[in-house]
Amino acid sequence: IGYVCILRFNNFFIEGRWTKNKDIHQIFLKYPKNRHHGYNENQKCLNFLGSKKSHTMLNQRIKGLYGITPDKDLNIDLIENAIKKHDINILQYRRKAVNIKNKEEEAKKLLNLCLEYNTLFIVNDDVNLCEKVGAHGVHLGQGDIGAKSARERLGDRFIIGVTCHDSLELAIEAEQSGADYIALGAIFKSKNKPRAIHCSLSKVEEIKKYISIPIVGIGGINLENQHAVYQSGCRSVAMIDGLFMN
Repeated sequence: IGYVCILRFNNFFIEGRWTKNKDIHQIFLKYPKNRHHGYNENQKCLNFLGSKKSHTMLNQRIKGLYGITPDKDLNIDLIENAIKKHDINILQYRRKAVNIKNKEEEAKKLLNLCLEYNTLFIVNDDVNLCEKVGAHGVHLGQGDIGAKSARERLGDRFIIGVTCHDSLELAIEAEQSGADYIALGAIFKSKNKPRAIHCSLSKVEEIKKYISIPIVGIGGINLENQHAVYQSGCRSVAMIDGLFMN
């Protein structure tokens, strides 16, 4: 972490630390003890700076490698090594088979890791967990709470992503409901979801013509085939095995 700085907003002064990319959302509060209590205290600082501006800055960072954590016991060293090696820009915490207490503990550890490396932290499915730990956003499936309801609850401070499979209708609906990005796929055959709906690269190109928010490609993507996914119009590509199983 780079420099300690003093920021002045509306006649108040905030002491913080810029990360290497100097994004406002990385500001820490003045007292070091608060840095070990997750992001909730830092989120207050973010709120103070102005939710709309901060949300816009976060939304512009939906690009590049989007890592999704393996659905198994958290290996923080594995995640950290992958972030450093591949310059992961977004990390989604996806954990199904674990109790809520452990999920919160794991989410806080991953959030602090993401703050250290200037990586966006997204929680899968769980709006409550996203809000509680102060993640940068939440990713919603078609069986989860709708984007409109999530936006009404979370306001503009959080990123909302929505899985749209291969559907133009769902993509348009997600954007109109306040989603910041959509995920399309499976682009290729996926080991993690072998029965997932297939979304061809030509379908990605078609959907992109009708929406303005970023598209994240997902499903069977790895470091070797990612280029074709970017060429189809995806601004970001999501990987699990391609990043964490090698």
